[in-house]
Amino acid sequence: MADVRSMCAIGLRGQLGLRGGLPWEGRKEPEFSADVARFFALTRGHVLLVGPATKSSIPAFAYADRTVVGIRSGDDPASVIAAFPDRVVYVGGGPAVWKSYAPLIQHWDITRLPYDGEADRWFDPAWLTAA
Repeated sequence: MADVRSMCAIGLRGQLGLRGGLPWEGRKEPEFSADVARFFALTRGHVLLVGPATKSSIPAFAYADRTVVGIRSGDDPASVIAAFPDRVVYVGGGPAVWKSYAPLIQHWDITRLPYDGEADRWFDPAWLTAA
C-alpha cells in the first residue's frame, strides 16, 4: 500500500492560491525560498500527483528525480493511488484535488508562511479529518 502524504504552504489566514498560482509567487524572502527548496527536497524520489494547473507550474528539472502524474477531477483517487504500491505518494494541486484525495491522505505537512494578502483559494481544515 502507498504511503499517501500531502505537502502545502498556506498564508496566515489559510491562503492557498491566487489566479492559478501561489499568492506569494516570486517573493524572495528566506521563508518563501526555503519552503520551495524543502518541497523539492522532500518529494525527491517519490510520486507527485497533481492537478493540471500545478503540473503546468512544475519546472522541467523536477521531472528528473520524481514521478509526476497529472490527475483529473473524474479520476478515482483510490485507483490512482493503487497504481503506486509501496511508494510514497504526495498529493498536490489545490482545493479540488485535496477535497477528493483528503480521505486517503495519511500525513499532512503544512507550512504557514508570513503572507497575509489576497487569495482566491483557501485551505479547508476539514480536509485534515476527512474519512
